[in-house]
Amino acid sequence: MSDMNDKELDELENEDEIENCITLTDDDGNEVSFEIIGTVEYKEHLYGVLLPWDDEDDEVVILEIIPGEDPEEDEFVSVDDDALLNEVFEEFKKNYDGEYEFE
Repeated sequence: MSDMNDKELDELENEDEIENCITLTDDDGNEVSFEIIGTVEYKEHLYGVLLPWDDEDDEVVILEIIPGEDPEEDEFVSVDDDALLNEVFEEFKKNYDGEYEFE
C-alpha cells in the first residue's frame, strides 16, 4: 500500500507531464506546447512524435531531434520530406502498437 496522499500523487503526475512537455517557437514567433508521446530512431536519426496541447484533432507533429550535450539543449527541426514523415510515422506505429489507437 502506498503512503502517498492525493496531493503528493497529483504533484508527481504533474512532474511527469512537465517532463514530457516542451514549448517550441514556430516560424511566426508563436509559442506552441507539445506533449512528447514517443521517439523513433530511423535511418540513424532520432525523431520526436509530438501532440500539440491546444490541438483537438489529435494530429501529431514529427520533428527531427538533434541531440545537444544536455537534453535541455536538444534542437527540434522540422522535416519537409512527406515520404520520410510517413516512414517515421509507420515506424512509430510499429514501436508503440497497443499504447495508442491509430486511425
